[in-house]
Amino acid sequence: MRVGGRVVFLAMVAGVLLAGPVASGAPRKAHVVVLGAVRRVPYSKAGDPAGALAGESELKVRALVVDGALKEWTTGDAHDVTDRSFAVRRAIRLNDALPNDSSSPSDKPNPGDNAGAGGKPAPNEKPDARPAPAPAASRWVWQRGPWLLVDRTTGRVAALKLPDYASGVSQVSWFRDYAAYCGVTARGKSLYAVVAQVAASKPVLAKRLAAFDPENHPEPVCGAAEWQREPLRITFHPAGKDAVSFDVVPGSAVLVEDAGDEPAPAAAAVAK
Repeated sequence: MRVGGRVVFLAMVAGVLLAGPVASGAPRKAHVVVLGAVRRVPYSKAGDPAGALAGESELKVRALVVDGALKEWTTGDAHDVTDRSFAVRRAIRLNDALPNDSSSPSDKPNPGDNAGAGGKPAPNEKPDARPAPAPAASRWVWQRGPWLLVDRTTGRVAALKLPDYASGVSQVSWFRDYAAYCGVTARGKSLYAVVAQVAASKPVLAKRLAAFDPENHPEPVCGAAEWQREPLRITFHPAGKDAVSFDVVPGSAVLVEDAGDEPAPAAAAVAK
């Protein structure tokens, strides 16, 4: 009995030792992240009151594809934050149909669509059954959305929560992992110069520029902010006012990029 038990024990140890290298050496799944070709879609202030400028008639969008599947639509240029993560702005395709909108003629089913061979009712259809009501007309509009952080290694896509970011006001200017833009406070009455760092808990810079009137303001509210490397400085261009510059104390990046073995978080990023 002792000999048999020893043989079983040695066999179990050998199995563990043999299985260990195989498990540890198993390659991680490689993800393929691609931004597709640019396509132009109809776009106007009627469909995106906060984000569109007067006179805009089209928006350039690109598909964000991860492992062959469409994840999001994007617009504008992408910015490489690190060698594996990049930021890009989301484009939102929004359903603009009202519940009582009637369908267009091309959307309506033909009376014989539910019929069987020879125009007879299908087996599961009553002889006096009427065609189903036509669905609401398909109406869609495009809007500029928030910024996304995309990890090429893990294939994860997460929304960046930029402090005081306003879609119709904020034009983000990137440098390293810093995002500079004009922001609007939650009450919508003050315009701020904001510098946010990806994954930082607070903005690096938040300085009041002027009062803000949501109903009456120039377009654009601010020009694109300009970065200077040495010394690290950011210049904001609020409309109708002199340019304002601020020195930024450089710090280390705080973005943590994991190996992809853990479940994806619900949201990532810069929070106020």
